[in-house]
Amino acid sequence: MGRTLYSVSEIEIRVERFDSPVAQRLIHAALADLSARYGGSGDDTPVDPGEFEPPAGAFLVAHLGGEPVGCGGWRSHGDEGDTAELKRMYTAPAARGRGVARAVLAAVERSAREHGRKRIVLECGDKQPEAIAMYTAAGYERIPNFGFYKDAPGCLSFGRTL
Repeated sequence: MGRTLYSVSEIEIRVERFDSPVAQRLIHAALADLSARYGGSGDDTPVDPGEFEPPAGAFLVAHLGGEPVGCGGWRSHGDEGDTAELKRMYTAPAARGRGVARAVLAAVERSAREHGRKRIVLECGDKQPEAIAMYTAAGYERIPNFGFYKDAPGCLSFGRTL
C-alpha cells in the first residue's frame, strides 16, 4: 500500500457574472497586483460587464478547497466574431503554483471554442514573467500589439488558434 506524499485539492471552475461579488473581489485583487507592477489603477482598459455574458463572452472563477482563488474571462474581439480576447486572468498569491491559472486558461479557451471562437488573443505586460511563461507554454505566440495598451512601452500581445 502506498502512502500519500502530498494532496492536491481539486480545482473547481464555475461560470460567474463579471459583476458578481465573488468575481469583483478577484478582479479588484487582479487590478491591485497589476497596479503594484505597473503603477496607476493597474489596467485602464474599458470593460463592460455585459461583454462577458454568453454568447458574446464568459467569466470563470476557480475555487480551491471551496474558496475562490482565481479568475479569467473572454469577450468577443474584432468585427468577424471568430476571435475572443482573454481578460482579467488572476490567481491569488496563496494558490499560485498549484495549476489554478492553467486550469482557468484551459476552461476559458474551451468556453470560447464552444461559443464558436476560432482564435484567442491577449495583452500582457513585460513585468509579468510568470504569465508570459504560462502563455508561451500553452502555445501562445507573439502577435502585433492591439487594444488599449498597444502603443505602451512593455506591452506584449499573444494569440493562438483554438
